[in-house]
Amino acid sequence: MNGSAQAEKVSQENLNWINLRGLVVLHTLAGVAIWYLISVQFNWATVGLTFVMYWLTGISVTAGYHRAFSHRAYEVSPPLRWFFLIFGAGALQTSLLQWSVDHRNHHRFADKDGDPYSVRTGFWWAHVGWILRNRHGYEDPPLENVTDLAALPGVKFQHKYYDAIGIFIAFVVPAGLASLWGDFWGGLLVAGAFRTLLLLHATWCVNSVAHWFGTQPYSKRGSARNSILTALITGGEGYHNFHHQFPSDYRNGIRWYQYDPTKWFIWALSKVGLAHGLSRTPDSLLVPAEGN
Repeated sequence: MNGSAQAEKVSQENLNWINLRGLVVLHTLAGVAIWYLISVQFNWATVGLTFVMYWLTGISVTAGYHRAFSHRAYEVSPPLRWFFLIFGAGALQTSLLQWSVDHRNHHRFADKDGDPYSVRTGFWWAHVGWILRNRHGYEDPPLENVTDLAALPGVKFQHKYYDAIGIFIAFVVPAGLASLWGDFWGGLLVAGAFRTLLLLHATWCVNSVAHWFGTQPYSKRGSARNSILTALITGGEGYHNFHHQFPSDYRNGIRWYQYDPTKWFIWALSKVGLAHGLSRTPDSLLVPAEGN
């Protein structure tokens, strides 16, 4: 798509003003958070809380929204499902149903019309531009390709009350916890806003960087690429060429030395009975990309 067409897609009439305003506010609050840490109060307990909140919400996206639900790469126990639904909402990346509608369409129409964040439209578009346009029923997405998820207990509840759950986990919880050591504003700004924005950009890197930079060992037919750098940024989601070729595998990095903490987390869950049915691609199918 040329530049004028891309600009037309995000014209003033087609802008999603809710998302645009939300991102402006979030980026502003993240800037204030950095100023707060440098000039007002640096509290190690709040920094630790930020890392904990980042991990809880981040793993709920990578291991939950993405691998357990969008791709059904493994099955989760009811307590784990609720954990992913609650803390996944706290990542402020839409409800599980909306997230999965978009992600399944991304795989179904990869690099073509219908791919909601196709990198063929441009790096910026794949990273964040697609979020700024009004799309199919944003508040009430069509559920034709996620009826399996909608049937799971708790999923429709999370979708209906996503805003309340998300704001509570993203901001109220860290602000309340940090208040215990006298750092309400640090909890709200650093463990809340700054952490949320950092995780959003990390997730968006899977849509942009992972389709722009790296190698293509398993398939050269699309834009998806493997990169250790992207894996480090995204919690193991950087072996994207493999993932697009074998999306039902619970792993992204299939070699023992490849950085994929989400894979290790899922494996650990299976050992304590919280996850089962882990899908793995047979070694016989792991052929080089040449000729694909």
